[in-house]
Amino acid sequence: MAERIATKSENIILDVKGMKKYFPIQKGLMRRVVGYVKAVDDVSFFLRQGETLGLVGESGCGKTTVSRTIIRLYEPTAGTAHFQTSLFSADGKPEMVNIFDLDKEQMKRIRREVAMIFQDPINSLNPRMSIFDIVSEPMVIHGVPVGPEMEETVVTLLERVGLRKEHIRRYPHEFSGGQRQRIGIARALSMNPKIIFCDEPVSALDVSIQAQTLNLLQDLQADFNLSYVFVAHDLSVVQHISDRVAVMYVGKVAELAYSDALYNNPLHPYTEALMSSVPKPDPKYQSDRLIMQGDVADPSNPPPGCYFHPRCRYAVDKCRTETPEFRELKPEHFVACHRAEELKLRGV
Repeated sequence: MAERIATKSENIILDVKGMKKYFPIQKGLMRRVVGYVKAVDDVSFFLRQGETLGLVGESGCGKTTVSRTIIRLYEPTAGTAHFQTSLFSADGKPEMVNIFDLDKEQMKRIRREVAMIFQDPINSLNPRMSIFDIVSEPMVIHGVPVGPEMEETVVTLLERVGLRKEHIRRYPHEFSGGQRQRIGIARALSMNPKIIFCDEPVSALDVSIQAQTLNLLQDLQADFNLSYVFVAHDLSVVQHISDRVAVMYVGKVAELAYSDALYNNPLHPYTEALMSSVPKPDPKYQSDRLIMQGDVADPSNPPPGCYFHPRCRYAVDKCRTETPEFRELKPEHFVACHRAEELKLRGV
């Protein structure tokens, strides 16, 4: 793991180091712990103000768990997550606060500045609540007085995400999937956050609606100077919206780089295999996809050495016995692979 992957001169709003989240495996009547699922295993990255960091990887690699652990929907097993905030500063100056050290009341205050957009726009909205109640709920929780000003704020938020004033008294079942996700975005914006964790916000939407939603997120980022951690399966979507991309495999970050560098010149064999699966817009193009052999490693019993070595066509003996260090091989290009210097991998 790199000790420090950000320079002091940069405007870092979130700095995660060595984060782990293990879920216990319990058996028997006494619920005895017999092992752990290593959903997130020693993850480190940073996020700059106004930047989008994409998290990609196969299902079950820990992308969503990373987001939910940082905002303490899951309690972390180990590591730190320093967040830049002035909420606890006596002089009002921003300082880096470790989110994992905060108590319940302090965490409530932090959630004014950290929000989340969930994957499923249907189940993430309470069907018994009106749109006004859904969008205004964070404001009520954080003590904003209920009244005409709150309703005006909710209307402004709805109009900003492409909905209308007359929608304010309707219920979630009266909207399409794309409109429901816009309601979720408006709710995330209600407390004017600094960071929004986007947990596959377009995966449940039609392709045309995906494009509209992505453009909306980019417009909001420019208007409010938001920072995004964007979780997605679709590599084309991630390439479109992300400034930097982190590729995850079985709870670890395999590679982290700027989007163009990662897509054009990957350094990790797993990244190369993912890039080969990206569909090309040319109907005459003959696909040369790299098919990974075997199954994804079991996070409750990962293999020794590099977790990817059972499926890697470049693996050598060292890969099977020694865990690769997550290191900076090129400027701002980090990789966890023993053979990264010698391999010539192809990108998109």
